[in-house]
Amino acid sequence: MIRFQRTIQNNISCEGIGLHSGRRVKITLMPAPVGTGVVFIRTDLGNVTIGAVAANTATTSYATALSRNNASVKTVEHLLAAFAGLNIDNVFVEIDADEVPIMDGSARPFVKLIADAGIQTQETLQPVLKVIKPVFVREGNKQLAIWPSESTNISCFIDFNHPLLKKQSLQYQPTEEAFLREVSDARTFGFLRDVETLQANGLAKGASLDNAVALGEDSVLNKDGLRYRDEFVRHKILDLIGDLSLLGMPVIGHIVAHKSGHGLNAQMVAKLLNSPQNWILVGPSHEEAEVKQHDMQFQHAAL
Repeated sequence: MIRFQRTIQNNISCEGIGLHSGRRVKITLMPAPVGTGVVFIRTDLGNVTIGAVAANTATTSYATALSRNNASVKTVEHLLAAFAGLNIDNVFVEIDADEVPIMDGSARPFVKLIADAGIQTQETLQPVLKVIKPVFVREGNKQLAIWPSESTNISCFIDFNHPLLKKQSLQYQPTEEAFLREVSDARTFGFLRDVETLQANGLAKGASLDNAVALGEDSVLNKDGLRYRDEFVRHKILDLIGDLSLLGMPVIGHIVAHKSGHGLNAQMVAKLLNSPQNWILVGPSHEEAEVKQHDMQFQHAAL
C-alpha cells in the first residue's frame, strides 16, 4: 500500500449532463502539486474552490455533494472513485455547473479521461490510514464496519425487495487492475416506479437508459442488459470507494458494508476522523505522520 503520490500529466476535458439537474456541464482535469488532494473549482462562480474532504460534505441523499463558501458540487462519487481506483491523489477539477456529469453512469468514462491525460508519479510518499481497532456505524439494519487487517479488502452485501436484486454480495480486493476489471464499469441503477417521485422532488432530471440501469417490475429495461451479472453490488462498491476517498488518503482495513449507502459512508468517514485512537498513519516519517494526524483531527473539528 505504501507508494508515492500521483497526479495527471496533462489537462483534459469532457462534457455531459447532470443526473439530477439535467443540465449540460463541462469538467477539466488539471495536474496539481503534492499535498493538494482533489479540489473542485467552480469556474461559473468566480473560481470558488471546494476541496474533496470530509469537512465539505454537504448532503448524501441519492448522491454525495460537497459545499464551501456558498458554492457546491454534487454527484461527485463516481469521479472520486475513478481517482481513488487509479491512485490519483492530487488533481484540480474545473467545473462550470453544480453537478459532475453522469456520463454513462459508471466510472469508465472518467477512467478513460485519466488514462488519456496520463499519470504522473510525484516525489512524496502518500500516507495511508491503517485501522488498528474496529470502527462501526449503523442505521437500523444497515451497517458499515472497518476491521483491522494487513491489507485492504471490501466485503459488500446488498438486499433489495426486487426479484432481480434480492441479495447480492461480493468480496473485492482493491488494486488498479481489479478496479478496471471488476468495478469501474458498474453503472448506477434505479427503479422505474421511483422516477416520477424523484423528478417531482427535483431529482433524476437527466436520468435515461444511456446513464443508468433501469429496473421495471421484473426486468432490466436497458436494451443491452447488464455489464456484470451482479452489477448492482459492484456499483455499491464503486460508490463506497468514492465516498471513503473523502478521508483524503487510502485505508488499510477490512471494510464490511451491509446495505450501506452514501449517508452511512459519510458517517464512517466522520467516525474515523473522530476516532484517532482506532488508527495509525503509515508511509511518511514518524514526525510527518504525527502532523498529518493532527491536521486530520483539526479538519474534522470544522464539520
